[in-house]
Amino acid sequence: MQDLDAVEFDEFYLRTRDRLAMQIAALTGDPTEAVDHVQEAFVRAWTRWTYVSGLDDPEGWVRRVAHNLAVSRWRRARRVVLGHRPDTAVEWDDEQRAVVTALTALPRSQREAIVLHHLVGLPVAEVAEQMRAPVGTVKSWLSRGRQQLATLLEPSVAIEEVSR
Repeated sequence: MQDLDAVEFDEFYLRTRDRLAMQIAALTGDPTEAVDHVQEAFVRAWTRWTYVSGLDDPEGWVRRVAHNLAVSRWRRARRVVLGHRPDTAVEWDDEQRAVVTALTALPRSQREAIVLHHLVGLPVAEVAEQMRAPVGTVKSWLSRGRQQLATLLEPSVAIEEVSR
């Protein structure tokens, strides 16, 4: 039985790890830390695999754990980054790097709402539930966040639209 669990977990891990790393990187703005948080979340999932594998959304469970780990780190201390950070194992193209960089400029609530809704694909009501906020507030965060992202990602377009 243990061998079947290991095979199932390995398949789950390989199928979801890169997507989860990208999502958490978009939330945190730090790809290296995101990989660390996702890896820790997978370790926790493995130790509870009988429970996690029976959930409707095991990937959502791992995402939530990784996100909670990131939030805990934010709360414990503000880091000062000195020197060069090593590259992450996740492959990034220029567009993905630009989006993650732009997301770091948003307030955390807007960034989290955008990632959960647009990158993860959760409906607004589920985003509101996960963020423990009213649906209207989440809609506001999404609207403001999209406007700011449009300005950050396409500054010339945003300037032209404002000047019309």
